[in-house]
Amino acid sequence: MTPEEPRPEAATVRVIASPSSWIEGEALRQLEAAARLPGMRLAVGLPDLHPGRGHPIGAAFASEGFVHPHLVGGDIGCGMALFRTGLSARKAKRDAWAKRLAGLEEPWDGDAAQVLAEHGASAGAFEPALGTIGGGNHFAELQVIHEVGDEEAIARLGLDASELVLLVHSGSRGLGQSILDRHVRAHGAGALPVPSPEAAAYLEAHDEAVRWAHANRALVARRFLDLVGGEPRVVLDVCHNSVTPRGGGLLHRKGAAPHDRGVVAVPGSRGSYTYLVEPVGDGERSGWSLAHGAGRKYTRGDARKRLRERFRASELRQTELGSVVLCDDKDLLFEEAPAAYKDVDRVVQDLVDGGVGRVVAVTRPLITYKVRARE
Repeated sequence: MTPEEPRPEAATVRVIASPSSWIEGEALRQLEAAARLPGMRLAVGLPDLHPGRGHPIGAAFASEGFVHPHLVGGDIGCGMALFRTGLSARKAKRDAWAKRLAGLEEPWDGDAAQVLAEHGASAGAFEPALGTIGGGNHFAELQVIHEVGDEEAIARLGLDASELVLLVHSGSRGLGQSILDRHVRAHGAGALPVPSPEAAAYLEAHDEAVRWAHANRALVARRFLDLVGGEPRVVLDVCHNSVTPRGGGLLHRKGAAPHDRGVVAVPGSRGSYTYLVEPVGDGERSGWSLAHGAGRKYTRGDARKRLRERFRASELRQTELGSVVLCDDKDLLFEEAPAAYKDVDRVVQDLVDGGVGRVVAVTRPLITYKVRARE
């Protein structure tokens, strides 16, 4: 761009959060910077907004004429899926089931190609990771329906408080990262003009990763429940790292649940409740998106340093809500400790006060699976 050429106007920037919410200055700076990217029209930070690697997490971005792979990130299709289990809440066997739960890090020995085909995805180089949870903040959590705020809404979902549910948070594993890496090798951090062959190729690969991620969450649920005697039946499955068409342009979400797919799960840390939130309104104010969780309060490095001084590892394996956390990676245990996250109650209240969502139910953790040590 020469000095004589007009500079593009920045997009509208909006944050859906109350003054009492924990929003870091760096997250706001990243949101403002993203609003100045080519073709950007709207940048919305949600109550779980926090800094990411160059771009914020907990945000939605609407653009025209360009797709921005970096705004989606490497875990394309990552999201939350909620399943009925067929397991009685009254007859829950927390400790016995916790002993049985192991091996979900290992490759599945079934027909991965068939599972992928059932979700419209193709076999490729990443089948050994199919049906695995992954690291970071990913998990599979057996939950009790703790509180029902709207009986009719819950009935429409097919849920009943007498039955345990399973929430799976995982994505496309290495597939999504390989797509971003390919883009970086060819284009660096640049955007892709739409239409163009390069944008079409990225979007095709992106859509495949989204389908792969749906298949992965379904298989994680199947493997988990096979170990405790349940049967998964999907209630909802939405991704929060994606780019989708919207009003003649594209809507990028990075750590943001869709507003147009019905009820979504908004979990907190592994020691707090999960909220089932139904979208309210037309979604424009919140970038057609909702919060996808509590959002980090501390970076992973800060969490390890700060929380090792406050807690023993054993204290983080049993939560104040009476649940157990199956995590044999000590660093990860501290990185994912409840104190490393924002207050999910505040995040959800901001959605309600902002007029973009309402709570229809609350679930409580019983067993959270992160990673088990090999025998």
